[in-house]
Amino acid sequence: MGNLSYYTEEGLEKLKAELAQMKNVERPSISRQIAEARDKGDLSENAEYDAAKEAQGLLEMRISKLEEVISNARIIDESKLDTSKALILSKVKIKNQANGKEMTYTLVSESESDLKAGKISVSSPIGKGLLGKKVGEIAEVQVPAGTMKFEIIDISR
Repeated sequence: MGNLSYYTEEGLEKLKAELAQMKNVERPSISRQIAEARDKGDLSENAEYDAAKEAQGLLEMRISKLEEVISNARIIDESKLDTSKALILSKVKIKNQANGKEMTYTLVSESESDLKAGKISVSSPIGKGLLGKKVGEIAEVQVPAGTMKFEIIDISR
């Protein structure tokens, strides 16, 4: 029994596409490489064969890990999200208490985080600090340089 993880529909579709790519494209390609290397004769000194077998092992591990993630994935119904406090998929506007700078982040699962797009992981230091906070509250976030304080200005979807 793995850990449940929550995804947007788009995020889950991306994972399924990645899995299909591995199963339908990469897996047959590696099998072909193994067969070609095997046809070359002596397997005991065949580096191509060893490399292909190792690649196959790594691919099968990635496939089974991704299958587990997908089987434990739950889609978040964005219309039912509570905006009274910061939760996964909340869009949180925060103000840095030290310099007065305002930023807006969307809290997402680790695999969907993308800082450039303003999506931060709920397991990142800032994400953890914001989770469960309400508008007007101060989130104290531990960073390597010490503690940063962010005031929660607004929470939306």
